[in-house]
Amino acid sequence: MTRPPRFDAAAEEVARVAAAALDWDALAAAARPCVACPELAATRQHVVVGDAPAGGRPRFALVGEAPGANEDQTGRPFVGKSGQLLDQLLAEAGLARAEAAVLNIVKCRPPGNRTPKAPEVARCSGWLRRQLELLDPPVVVALGLSSAKWFLGPRTVLAEARGRAHDVDGRAVWATYHPSAAIRFGPNGAPRAGLLADLTAVAGTLA
Repeated sequence: MTRPPRFDAAAEEVARVAAAALDWDALAAAARPCVACPELAATRQHVVVGDAPAGGRPRFALVGEAPGANEDQTGRPFVGKSGQLLDQLLAEAGLARAEAAVLNIVKCRPPGNRTPKAPEVARCSGWLRRQLELLDPPVVVALGLSSAKWFLGPRTVLAEARGRAHDVDGRAVWATYHPSAAIRFGPNGAPRAGLLADLTAVAGTLA
């Protein structure tokens, strides 16, 4: 897997703690008090660890960028407007959120919903890497450019990466638009149509 930029001592410590977690519950308990990113730790309400299906291994994983205001308040991923649209498009594509792991590359809300900084992505990467190891989803849907770059590398161009699976550490990784882009460009915009098309294609590989 592509190593994130600016891997520092705090990132190394997160990776060490995450690797020691033997199951999902242990990992979640270790992640919730994380203070590797002082600015994020000072402004967040919750570390949004993510959701994993109750029945064991997920059929697929959805990996977004970072929590927003609703996620920070509730401690759950994709529960605001983006999450509502994501749920709708998943259903239209024939996918069930209950069968998915729902994660983010950064677990704390950046102030003002800004894009996570490279050191923040690097420090949080240990949590996500261990989540993927423990859950072992065969397919990952990377939602938005930040997530796509985490899996496919810093020079990733979303328009070029979309529409096909990329083999990353034995997993099929699909890069697509973030639901927030679909909201921003409206119901008839290209991001919404592209996101639905990609989710439908993913569903076809899981059938």
